[in-house]
Amino acid sequence: MAVDELDTRILRLLIEQPRTSVREYARLLGIARGTLQARLDRLERDGVITGTGPALSPAALGHPVLAFVHVEVTQGHLDEVGDALAAVPEIIEAFSITGGGDLVTRVAARDNGHLEDVIQRLIQIPGVVRTRTEVALRERVPHRLLPLVESVGRAAAAQRD
Repeated sequence: MAVDELDTRILRLLIEQPRTSVREYARLLGIARGTLQARLDRLERDGVITGTGPALSPAALGHPVLAFVHVEVTQGHLDEVGDALAAVPEIIEAFSITGGGDLVTRVAARDNGHLEDVIQRLIQIPGVVRTRTEVALRERVPHRLLPLVESVGRAAAAQRD
């Protein structure tokens, strides 16, 4: 999907001012509301915009311990283990990966004891061979997309010139 300079400006506004109305976005961008809505619809349809909900803090929800748990899976059981991981509420994300292990999960826990309980639950899942856990100490770069959006916009502008 090609993202042009206007798309980049729209995405920047969505990231920087997520609670603004479509009418106000159009005013800030200097474009018609219909043009903006058509662009937003296309960006959603193409999977660039994947949601509009609030960003939540696991720490503020009482789960300040963040860990990355790597899961090694018996061959042929990746889908079943992935489905079982989806039933564990403390697993915020899970990805199949290359390299050492088959899956990596991001886990939020109340404390280290709770993290151990979650890991013990993972070990009990049929098809899980072993786990390896890394506890995050401090967030150094928060989840962000604006630098990527700006990079895509610069590349689109350079191609046009």
